Amino acid sequence: MAAILYPLTTEKAVAGIERENKLTFIVETSASKKQVRDEVEKQFKEKVRKVTTLIALDGRKKAFVRFVKPGAAADVAAKLKIV
Repeated sequence: MAAILYPLTTEKAVAGIERENKLTFIVETSASKKQVRDEVEKQFKEKVRKVTTLIALDGRKKAFVRFVKPGAAADVAAKLKIV
């Protein structure tokens, strides 16, 4: 089962790429932080520092993924064609 559904591309999420080295994904509501971390590291070959999750009012689960290497979020965003 794929934990990650799609990246979030709101203005705030895109600003987090540059400011905080962080990407935001919409994930399965049943996905754990460890599952999200493992999938991001496997798909994008970048080490993850921290994963924070929340369930929004609309019922979607968001995962905020912060990377270890400076600029890694921008590299991954470029691969995903976000920026």
